[in-house]
Amino acid sequence: MFSKEFFELLTQIIKSWQVIAVTVALVIYINIVSAVARSYRRPRVKKEKVKKPKAEPVVEANPDGIESDSNDELGLEEA
Repeated sequence: MFSKEFFELLTQIIKSWQVIAVTVALVIYINIVSAVARSYRRPRVKKEKVKKPKAEPVVEANPDGIESDSNDELGLEEA
């Protein structure tokens, strides 16, 4: 399919110092960029869920100890 001349040309291209130098430079560049990106990444902070305390029902205390009626609040007397 491919001729022997093509493979010889391909190996000469791959073995040339220019191709090797550019490949090494790219590998070094990618390593530096990825290291810098890892160092600038913010660490993930896990937010804890804040549990709100349940509000207890408000109970009005009667200082006299006598249960009051709605009629007492209105000032009505029973007949």
